Amino acid sequence: MPSWGNYSYAFGPLVALLAVAALALLLRWTFSRGSSLVERRSRPGNPTDYGLLETVAAPGTFVEAEMLRRRLLDHQIQATLAPTTEGPRVMVWPADAAIARAVLDTTPP
Repeated sequence: MPSWGNYSYAFGPLVALLAVAALALLLRWTFSRGSSLVERRSRPGNPTDYGLLETVAAPGTFVEAEMLRRRLLDHQIQATLAPTTEGPRVMVWPADAAIARAVLDTTPP
């Protein structure tokens, strides 16, 4: 076994201390707040902040909006429910907007 002179007795505890410090930094980074990889809760946005999606219905409650969205899904129209600052909105792609409005106007609730 090679001899490191007078400092060989400090090498083992120094390595252990560095390993504990590295683990402490890793755990601190893992459990820190603010930079999470988990998706955050959605915030209401302006109705114009949803890109290409067009509003086809503006119901008063989220329950009514979900019922309208389900009705569109039953007719194979892709729809989403967006929480906006002006209340819930049912939105679809522009190519499906006219068909979605017609379905919502003609189908009984």
